[in-house]
Amino acid sequence: MMEQEQIVATVRSTTVEVFSTMLGLDVTIGDPRTEVNAPGPSDGVIAVIGLAGAWIGTGSLSCDASMACRMSSSMLGTEYTEVNEDVLDALSEIANMIFGNFKTIAETYLGPLGLSIPTVVYGLSFSARTAGKEKWIVVPFLCGNDAVEIKVCLTPNRGLPSHWHRPVISDHTGCSP
Repeated sequence: MMEQEQIVATVRSTTVEVFSTMLGLDVTIGDPRTEVNAPGPSDGVIAVIGLAGAWIGTGSLSCDASMACRMSSSMLGTEYTEVNEDVLDALSEIANMIFGNFKTIAETYLGPLGLSIPTVVYGLSFSARTAGKEKWIVVPFLCGNDAVEIKVCLTPNRGLPSHWHRPVISDHTGCSP
């Protein structure tokens, strides 16, 4: 199992790393919080990516349109002043990098995980929710005056046989019990 503090620390380190190395941007880390389903309507851009294995869940990156353009401009070396296909593609890739790095660290606690292809939504007055009442861990970041939120929701995959949730112990014959 991965404790909330470990999730927060992993989100912080992977986000700071992607922003500094891939975007050349400094971010300030805010105070984490938890929420059950995000409060309603938002404006801007959200990139959502699924995690699957013995644990399942979702990760998201959300920001307003100006921050999406700023991140994309830094990543692609071209000035963007409005959201277009390039900006949406860049946000998808940024989410993929953050959650790909998150997945690698989380696997030491949760076992093998797969990532879905990111989905990016841009609009005014939209809501994004997951089914059920699962708890989201929200880690906010500031880049200058612009805000970015990274959210993670993880839960055991109750659709898997129970032996998938236990570590495999080898009998040194190459066979597992």
